[in-house]
Amino acid sequence: MKKERVSDNKKKIGRPSTGVGTLVGQRWHDDQLEQIDRWRRGQSDMPGRGEAIRRLVELGLKAKK
Repeated sequence: MKKERVSDNKKKIGRPSTGVGTLVGQRWHDDQLEQIDRWRRGQSDMPGRGEAIRRLVELGLKAKK
């Protein structure tokens, strides 16, 4: 009788990590997302939402100084 090979090389579920840092998950209301999307569409490189939020936070932190 043949033995079945058991492999532990299973693919992991989900997307691979794309960088280092702490993941912060947030839920946003539609009106907030509309404001963020409006702002990012006005940028020359039209960043994705995540990048737009990072930039807006950075701007807010600089303005506080």
